[in-house]
Amino acid sequence: MDRIKIITIFGTRPEAIKMAPLVKKMRKKPCIESKICVTAQHRQMLDQVLNLFDIEPDFDLNVMKDKQSLTGITSRVLIGLEEIFKSEKPDLVLVHGDTTTTFAGALAAFYQKIRVGHVEAGLRTYDKYFPFPEEMNRKLTGAIADMHFAPTLGSKQNLLREGVNENNIYITGNTVIDAMEFTVDNNYTFNNKELNNIKFDRRKVIMVTAHRRENWGDGIKNICKALKSIIEENKDTELVYLVHLNPVVRDTVYSILGNVDRVHLLEPLDTKETHNLMNKCYMIMTDSGGLQEEAPHLGKPVLVLRNVTERPEAVKAGTVKLVGTDFNKIVECANELIRDKDEYQKMSRAINPYGDGKASSRIVKAILQYFNIEHGEFKEFN
Repeated sequence: MDRIKIITIFGTRPEAIKMAPLVKKMRKKPCIESKICVTAQHRQMLDQVLNLFDIEPDFDLNVMKDKQSLTGITSRVLIGLEEIFKSEKPDLVLVHGDTTTTFAGALAAFYQKIRVGHVEAGLRTYDKYFPFPEEMNRKLTGAIADMHFAPTLGSKQNLLREGVNENNIYITGNTVIDAMEFTVDNNYTFNNKELNNIKFDRRKVIMVTAHRRENWGDGIKNICKALKSIIEENKDTELVYLVHLNPVVRDTVYSILGNVDRVHLLEPLDTKETHNLMNKCYMIMTDSGGLQEEAPHLGKPVLVLRNVTERPEAVKAGTVKLVGTDFNKIVECANELIRDKDEYQKMSRAINPYGDGKASSRIVKAILQYFNIEHGEFKEFN
């Protein structure tokens, strides 16, 4: 085989950020016919990333609907991909991570007996409802995949325990670190005027995202009450909360933090704005998975607003700390980082276990070796 056709599928902003550098790397290989299919599971936030990285999809399922359900997303993606796969007949389908698009994409490829490559494979919490539905999306995708691109040794070990053939697992590092090479600028000026008015050099600015399904209800309420307490107790701090578009989240956030001094409630930012906010802020509090990987690359401590994480490497390395949604624990751990310089330095200087900016190159190399187009030693990320 001299040339292969690869269809890369993604549907949300986090997937797009992490797949963009891989898409760009594949474009440079004449032996790869690379095509892009977006499901638009999240339309607006996905389009921001496509524009940033200058990616024009070949196929756009545009499945997003108001108040969409997981069942609805899954069924629309399956139906939409069936015709594409039948007409295109790719040699490999690439999916990323743990979204509903990921699982549905892998399943649709399986139904057509097309090989599947799973980028960011092997992350586990071993609790099928935390995070929900991501944990099972990832495990089910892993059961289908032919090639597993694990970001770390720990992820590989998870796959081995589940019986995956070691020859089909490749430790690559995480492609999100590759993406940040395109987005972070130390001299960056924000498009958002409110951010440009914040004195990052004079205040300890805390960046916050919190929106996961398992935190809806009491979880988000506790988080917001804790954030209010932290800001009121520490006069040298300022808070930037990027509030998810979901009304379940927004109603709670605005009711508790809407009129609090030194709190900025902003719409979700595009990728470049977000990465540069991370770069300028003091610390990060989040229930996101991706930020746990991105922030350590920039030397920013992370308090994870979840009880479990599928990224234990960061906890072990000391770059992140699990605090859950307990009011007292959130306040205690945040105050420690704000007030204890030694504790802050310990977390901010820990080594990022997730990548060196070469993950995309490793994935392309592994694919070309798998299809016997290239040969030679595959050097894993250590």
